[in-house]
Amino acid sequence: MKYISTRLFRSLLTLIIVVTVVFLLMRMMPIEGYFGANFDKLDEAQKTVKLQNLGLLDPWYTQLKNFYTDLLKGNLGESITYRPKVAITKILGDKLITSLKLGMSSLVVSLVLGLGLGILMARFKGKFMDKLGTVYVVGANAVPAVIYYLLIQVFFTDIFNLPLLYDKSNPKSWILPILCLSLVNIAYYAMWIRRYMVDELNKDYVRLARAKGLTNKEIMSKHVMRNAFVPMAQYLPASILYTVSGSIYVESLFSIPGTGGLLVTAIQRQDNTLVQALVLLYSSIGIIGLMLGDILMAAFDPRIKLANEGGSR
Repeated sequence: MKYISTRLFRSLLTLIIVVTVVFLLMRMMPIEGYFGANFDKLDEAQKTVKLQNLGLLDPWYTQLKNFYTDLLKGNLGESITYRPKVAITKILGDKLITSLKLGMSSLVVSLVLGLGLGILMARFKGKFMDKLGTVYVVGANAVPAVIYYLLIQVFFTDIFNLPLLYDKSNPKSWILPILCLSLVNIAYYAMWIRRYMVDELNKDYVRLARAKGLTNKEIMSKHVMRNAFVPMAQYLPASILYTVSGSIYVESLFSIPGTGGLLVTAIQRQDNTLVQALVLLYSSIGIIGLMLGDILMAAFDPRIKLANEGGSR
């Protein structure tokens, strides 16, 4: 509980710093984003009244105080140009659910396929399966994601007769977006689980287990995989961050009505209030993911502590 409490405090402090920096940076953006298409039609007096009503003429510390006060009440403000005068919480409602379904589905696929591939690579180290997996891992990390996103969309739609764009009524339209979001994470998990399993296979307790007559299958399932998964836990948050960053482009590419495509649209329309809320949302997801990674590490390995003792982390 002490470890978790400390991580919660650090994560909350980090989130406050990120939100404050984003808030101040947004106040440095051109004021056109607060007026929409009517900016050129307004005179200076009308612009001043509009900015005053939004509280943008107050000192920055007053604006920041008002922002946090509204945030604690669950008020993220209203959209300016995307859906004028509509509460941002209402806009994010359905879109956030769609993005979460897409993200969680891709993470499940990544874990199952990535860990499976990594285990096969470690078990058949130096053989064909290991070399084939290495080619995939290197390719997935070396080639820019945008390139294979486009290739998948263009060729897989014809080869496998899959929908080109997202359709809520057609479950098959989820396949390509989930595949795109999973590719990097599959390579990521495979690379690290292979590395840790190979390290474990070279340790003395494995030699002792073999000397006692345990089969390779028993050694792999009862000892190696369990020990190798402990350090893997800290990389789960990184996959969450990869999924979040990838969903911004994938949702736009496949016309998915989620928060990723919404962020792109909000930036294009200079809806500063909506951009601010979405950055807050993505920052929160990233920081919570990192915190969960530390908590998972402590749960899997009781030696991990925050105290200044031997074996601390």
